[in-house]
Amino acid sequence: MPLIELKEISNYILDDLNLKIEDKELLVLLGPTGSGKTTILNAISGLAPYEGSVLFDGKPVDKVSTVRRGIGYLFQSLALFPHLNVASNIAYSLRIKKSQQKKTSDRVDELLSLMRIKHLSHRYPKDLSGGEKQRVALARALATSPNTLLLDEPMASIDMRFSKYFRMEFQRIQRQLGITTIYVTHNLSEAEEMGDRIAIVYDGKIEQIGTYDEIFFNPKSKKVSNFIGEPNILDCAYSKYLGDGLMEVGIGGMPIVILHESGDIKKIAIHPGHINVYKEKPPEPSINRLKGLIVEVVPAAFMLRVKIKICQNVLLVELHRELFEDMNLKIGKEVFLILKLKWIRVLNGR
Repeated sequence: MPLIELKEISNYILDDLNLKIEDKELLVLLGPTGSGKTTILNAISGLAPYEGSVLFDGKPVDKVSTVRRGIGYLFQSLALFPHLNVASNIAYSLRIKKSQQKKTSDRVDELLSLMRIKHLSHRYPKDLSGGEKQRVALARALATSPNTLLLDEPMASIDMRFSKYFRMEFQRIQRQLGITTIYVTHNLSEAEEMGDRIAIVYDGKIEQIGTYDEIFFNPKSKKVSNFIGEPNILDCAYSKYLGDGLMEVGIGGMPIVILHESGDIKKIAIHPGHINVYKEKPPEPSINRLKGLIVEVVPAAFMLRVKIKICQNVLLVELHRELFEDMNLKIGKEVFLILKLKWIRVLNGR
């Protein structure tokens, strides 16, 4: 509720943008700052001018006001009213719509329970933690039972420890309500965890859309590849089960152990920043300890992007410039690598 379509949407940021969000889907808009993610939310909600058409379940809503589009919007700033307590903040939009007092009270109680914040109902925003404010703001966005929920960088103002918990809670709530949701972030890990699908937004356009694995293993453009960190994507010649949840895959003469139960493995991938490099041979155990030769070094801000040849493969590795210099590394020098099991992603065979 509902299926949302954006057709040839253009304005001061968006450029002939087309996008479809399925009914009940949680779609993540992912991209760098200024790419147009928030502007897409504002076009859907009617808060930004645009050319083209926005459709809900096949019906254009371009001439429908924001308040009549059936949208709940969780803004990045949260924008709680400081003079209202938690219960009154949640009830605000219902009172604006002049809902009956009994219905308003029942709906507020329902949302307090859903968000697990009944004990906070009489507190004011100044007395809440960042995570508590987040739940109150989400409850307020859901108060009028919207058909669509828009969230703009909802984790920006809370610490990492609570953001993990909130993401799990939000997924529970979104599935329970079955509400079509568009979620904006610039964080790749957050997008992976949250989205049914991910749309990469770049320069006002949708650069690529798909599941996390579809994008991670098959970036369709250099922009997408750069944004997700140019992962090392490696084709597997064979795979065999070793027991205890481990498999060995063969990659260009290089055997790699991965965490996987069974089935053929088509590809594996590992981010350049998740490969450890050593000047001397690291201690045992020998799992995924590799020896290679530096063949190229490319400066990139405070990092260096180092290409290392191992058997028939060339792996891209990110190293801090200071670490690279401390180890006295250079082109033609032999180094040792460790590929940690937890960082290796797996694409099953088809």
